[in-house]
Amino acid sequence: MMESFEFEGPRGRVRAAATAIGAAAQPGDVIALEGPLGAGKTVFAQAFARGAGVAKSVRVASPTFAIVHEYAGRARVYHADLYRLSGPEALDEIGLFALGADGLVVVEWPDRAGDALPEGALWVRIERTAPLRRRVKLQGEGPRAAALVAAARAAMETAALRRGGSTE
Repeated sequence: MMESFEFEGPRGRVRAAATAIGAAAQPGDVIALEGPLGAGKTVFAQAFARGAGVAKSVRVASPTFAIVHEYAGRARVYHADLYRLSGPEALDEIGLFALGADGLVVVEWPDRAGDALPEGALWVRIERTAPLRRRVKLQGEGPRAAALVAAARAAMETAALRRGGSTE
């Protein structure tokens, strides 16, 4: 069954959702980040890494030229940027999803992976609606995607209760 959740708000809400997803993620989970340049994919990946236990002292940066950065958290976090990838066959050389079997994988520009992304990945579509606002749609199939969507939804509901407002 397809699970989905959509919200809009300032970057702080996006970070809160990403942190909650990182905290709920388990080894083998794959997060596919979609959106145009400047949408906030790397900001999402940074907050995800913090939720996954990557220390605040560690700089989480876009791996555009390195393709993959690895970080130590409660599980290994593999942050990939496939923008410069020559094609899905290059993923075999990297071994990204084999590495991620025991870690957490966050992929920017997942469309460059073709059909190589594993089933059950959580797809996160980020759109810029104003200079400091984003619309985020989470979508995925399977129990792990459902658990990650539920974590984000709960984070948004908790934040709304603290603000005394709705979850949008």
